[in-house]
Amino acid sequence: MQFDVGVALTWILYLALFPMAFFWLRRAWRIGFKRDYSEVALRRGTPPPDAQRWAPYELAINAIAGVVVVFVILAVLLAGLPYDTWTAIAGTTIWCKFIASFALGYHASKFGQGAKR
Repeated sequence: MQFDVGVALTWILYLALFPMAFFWLRRAWRIGFKRDYSEVALRRGTPPPDAQRWAPYELAINAIAGVVVVFVILAVLLAGLPYDTWTAIAGTTIWCKFIASFALGYHASKFGQGAKR
């Protein structure tokens, strides 16, 4: 049996989807139901002073990304989604979530602290 790097990376990506979905859905749950705004629009590890204002956006970002990743996990297990399809969906979701969260944190910190426009 020979070690195949491609197969190993595929398994790493697939198994990494589980904790990502868990953390993103848990963050959405905390924001939406527990009203915990400590992780909303983080910039350098701290939330903006008006975190409640940005909470619906962060909730939507995390909930959509988490649901899409759970869909990918289930589609691979139950429907046998092709490799090219599920990796494209998962990769696009991961990048879009990171970019959207970064943009929200930047926007909230820039305009939340009375910055000049």
